[in-house]
Amino acid sequence: MDDIIFGKNAITEALISGEREINKILISKNIHSDAKINKIKDLAREKGIIFQFVAKEKFLPYAEFNHQGIIAQISPLKYTDLEDFLEKQHENSSIVLLDGIEDPHNFGAIIRSCVCAGVDAIIIPSRRNVQVNSIVEKTSAGAINHIPIIKVNSLVNAIQRLKENNWWVIATDASAKDNYYDIKYNDMNFVLIMGAEHAGVSKSLLKMSDFSVKIPMMKDFNSLNVSNATCVIIFEALKQKLSKVKK
Repeated sequence: MDDIIFGKNAITEALISGEREINKILISKNIHSDAKINKIKDLAREKGIIFQFVAKEKFLPYAEFNHQGIIAQISPLKYTDLEDFLEKQHENSSIVLLDGIEDPHNFGAIIRSCVCAGVDAIIIPSRRNVQVNSIVEKTSAGAINHIPIIKVNSLVNAIQRLKENNWWVIATDASAKDNYYDIKYNDMNFVLIMGAEHAGVSKSLLKMSDFSVKIPMMKDFNSLNVSNATCVIIFEALKQKLSKVKK
């Protein structure tokens, strides 16, 4: 189901951003129009996009998802090329690199947090990582239309290119000596590596990192969910950036 998005917020953001080509919007005859549905219809009219009211049976293939009675048929996501991104980089840029994330809900939540925290891009591998799909788009609440997603064949090669362009690499590791708040994020362009839900960051990427950081825990318990852990660290970077501006 990579060719649809569902949910009022995700479709609204896709229409506003104009980053995704929307072919058609289907709205269930069984739902009542509200402010969000009316906004979607108005935006669709402005952009010349067809919307249709259809029987609820059209939504049966999507019954397991919280589609809210509305889906949009879309073109595939246009991924950003790493080299193109590097040509346009600026000082104090940040990237989140995902190493083997499996849960699309985690991916979507990470995208949403990255947009809110001002992260400049997200890198994912073309294999062994969840790809952009309708669940990711829905969970991101449309935030995916507001940040470049860079897909690469090799995370190792991508990190090497970043290092060649004076990026610093920060990996998360539960056994690291430094806490995440000990890093001075505003003194560099940095890429933050977040590992798989169970395996963490792979050894090959840990070896390439300039810093390893952990989130301290008060209880002897398993680590935070990867989307929550990402949120904690990138908002620390934002806090430091805002503190520097105030000074």
